[in-house]
Amino acid sequence: MEEFDYIVVGAGSAGCVVAARLSEDPNVKVLLLEAGGPNKHPYLKMPLGFLKAVVDPRFNWGFLTEPEPGLGGRQLPLPRGRVLGGSSSINGMFYMRGHPGDYDQWRQMGASGWGFADVLPYFKRMEKSWRGEGKYHGASGPVEVNSISSPFLLHEPLMEAAPKAGFPTSEDLAGDNPEGFARGEQTIDGRGRRVSAATAYLKPALGRPNLEVRTGALTHKVVFNGNRAVGVDYEMGGERKVARCRREVIISGGAFNSPHLLMLSGIGPANELTEMGIKVVAHSPGVGRNLSEHANVSLEWDAKQPVTFLRHLRFDKLVLSTLRWALLGSGPMATQLNSCNIVVRTRPDYDRPDLQVMANPIRFDAKIWFPGFTERQSHVFWAGLVALHPHSRGWVKLKSADPRDLPAVQLNLMTDPADLAQMRDAIRAVRRIYRTEPQGSLLGAERLPGEAVESDDALDAFIRATCYVAMHPVGTCAMGMGAESVVDSELKVIGVKGLRVVDASVMPTVPGGNTNAPVMMVGEKAADLIRGRSLPRAEI
Repeated sequence: MEEFDYIVVGAGSAGCVVAARLSEDPNVKVLLLEAGGPNKHPYLKMPLGFLKAVVDPRFNWGFLTEPEPGLGGRQLPLPRGRVLGGSSSINGMFYMRGHPGDYDQWRQMGASGWGFADVLPYFKRMEKSWRGEGKYHGASGPVEVNSISSPFLLHEPLMEAAPKAGFPTSEDLAGDNPEGFARGEQTIDGRGRRVSAATAYLKPALGRPNLEVRTGALTHKVVFNGNRAVGVDYEMGGERKVARCRREVIISGGAFNSPHLLMLSGIGPANELTEMGIKVVAHSPGVGRNLSEHANVSLEWDAKQPVTFLRHLRFDKLVLSTLRWALLGSGPMATQLNSCNIVVRTRPDYDRPDLQVMANPIRFDAKIWFPGFTERQSHVFWAGLVALHPHSRGWVKLKSADPRDLPAVQLNLMTDPADLAQMRDAIRAVRRIYRTEPQGSLLGAERLPGEAVESDDALDAFIRATCYVAMHPVGTCAMGMGAESVVDSELKVIGVKGLRVVDASVMPTVPGGNTNAPVMMVGEKAADLIRGRSLPRAEI
């Protein structure tokens, strides 16, 4: 039976960070277990490959919601990365922190040490920002962050429209002005390659003799001696194995897999565990509850001229662009497709932005055009509307005691009337933005939902029929939830010893933006907590 100092379960955005940071100490031995495989496929390296990777069953867990009561019983796909790097290897590479008030809210809820001044030093430590070292940014970290500055993406018309539509602009959404229209940022390096947690943290650490990384390893449960975690029971290559742990087990499976593993291990709502025949180690009613996710809807307009990114998807051009990316790391295939990152308040009395708009000059269903063989699609502008602070809450529950069975997931999107009202406001605000000059002169008719869809009832029906997810689930093992807290402010699982959860599941609320950067920040801060140290709070 093998023995390690630390065992990290899940090599996703947080797990890679924790394993790499802990293994910096040559006196400890670290095991990192990942159920998926290596991240070597070209889809996981080329930026636009994410459009394929995110739906590829080789890299995706394949979660699907239960019928959603707020969406007319629809079931939504929930892409989550099953590969080294986790979802950071298949996501859209958008880099955002959210608003400072998001983290101050965590602190106010009882998550001591997680206010914005506490977490900013960890954001800075992880960054290698194109902006350089400064008050809000770091320049020597492992995560390379660059601006989205492609000439193919029609950024300027939206920036010029902002003040005319009544909204501010910002030079830096992670700086003094965390609201407005801004140039987006992405985790793509100077060679046009995706920067995942695996490439940024894990790859440089693989040569360390004290770090063992195993892929294709599905963890069945945490092993306890009394109420202390002493190892994990896992399956690899069809063989069951047990690895012992001298110090701590760290679960980093994400918002779905972490509560799943806790419940399989006997930590969760006692009545539900007993029904599944699982021995209760610790009654923890908050495990799997408080699930929060950003809801999206899409708006589309016809383009008056063939100016959108669709022109780069003609087969011969695409082949040349792919070769250009492979050889030079530049061109249309080497960037995200976002033309402007819009983070604004739809109502002036809100204390922080409630809407993010992913502005993309390409249709949502864009396909490669083979001249002479397939029909050419029309050019379309697409905007993805993200409601940043949802009220609805869902859950994750066991379907069975078999660890190979994915858990049941219920998001309950749009079950709170406030979420429908917020999304209606978002649609009306984005319509106004896109019809403002000079952006308005690029547009023809509104395709989705259509200009006739205007009343509250009509918009609600559209939202319920078309709403989807942003791939930002959090909250199912949360801190700061009072009696429903699963972990404390040091991310230790309440009711047992030697066990922590480190990933998006510990967040009490979802940050107001893309969540990959906040999850890596959680990994950075957790590694320090485990080692009994911390960076000083920022002076801001």
